[in-house]
Amino acid sequence: MATIEDVARHAGVSISTVSRVVNGRGHVNASIVAHVQAAVQELHYTPNRAARSLRTQQSKIIGLLISDIQNPFFAGLIRGIEDVAQRNGYSVILCNSDENEQKERQYVEVLCAEQIAGAIIVPTHEKSRSARIFDMHGIPIVAVDRKVVNVDAVVVDNKRGAYQAITHLIGNGYRRIAIIAGPQNSTTGKERLEGYYQALQEAGIEPDPALVRCGSFKSASGKVLADELLDTCADIDALFVVNNLMALGALETLHARNLQIPDDIGMVCFDEMPWAALGSISLTTVTQPVYELGSTAAMRLFQRLQNSEKFTHQEIVLAPTLHIRCSSAVRPLKARCQDEQESFDGHPVL
Repeated sequence: MATIEDVARHAGVSISTVSRVVNGRGHVNASIVAHVQAAVQELHYTPNRAARSLRTQQSKIIGLLISDIQNPFFAGLIRGIEDVAQRNGYSVILCNSDENEQKERQYVEVLCAEQIAGAIIVPTHEKSRSARIFDMHGIPIVAVDRKVVNVDAVVVDNKRGAYQAITHLIGNGYRRIAIIAGPQNSTTGKERLEGYYQALQEAGIEPDPALVRCGSFKSASGKVLADELLDTCADIDALFVVNNLMALGALETLHARNLQIPDDIGMVCFDEMPWAALGSISLTTVTQPVYELGSTAAMRLFQRLQNSEKFTHQEIVLAPTLHIRCSSAVRPLKARCQDEQESFDGHPVL
């Protein structure tokens, strides 16, 4: 028996386009409608009428599209969303884009074909086309963790969190602070880098482009970029990494080079990790209220579902918390004095 995916492939269109034609929803070009209908006839595709009848009533399913299912950050976020959904009598379908825009769009089309009631998304970037596809199907959405143009968003104050981290390092005597930042087409990556620059400028420290690297929010990226920074800037005294997975990669690099934290280099990470306060490192982190991000996003979505015509787009910003631990301890006085002597008139002091 042919499926809707078979029809989409045969007609050379998306699943959501076939869904709109079959269900008579949304605007589709007349020539495409004819093309899809021909594919339906050729494949003898018969929609599940019982399922369609149920979907035309109010769906009790919401879609959740996250960017990296391997990132432990999302466990608390998902739990917050699911708890609110369950209290409202809804179930959640979880999809993982893996930071891949094409995969994200495929999942969006599948969710639209299933005629979900609404969706919560962690977009791959701020100009993601997912929002437009959902809107074409009349499906309300809320972005969480990252922003999308003209979409409700629940986010943390990324710029403030990064600013607090760098200000803390500067206050503890660090001056050559490198950053492993996120992709600049995402609001989280862009805003955390902005906070880094703001803190340096307010402290009277000239930002050095050589101390800045932008990665992909993946562990391998953190490892490679930490290696690059340490190879090109031997005088780095602190490292700020803007997410937990890249921090793991950076720690791997530091361990391989036998660099001790904080004796050889200070470190702060954006995002809490279960082991951050344990072991020999005890990592200083900018902690996000992860469960609250998820639960707030879900509550906002249910407001949309109940009273969509009464709401304009809204951005809800939650505050991060700087958890200070040993990895950013006051820089040893001996190392600070040595740097000050070597920088005096550009010559070492004998």
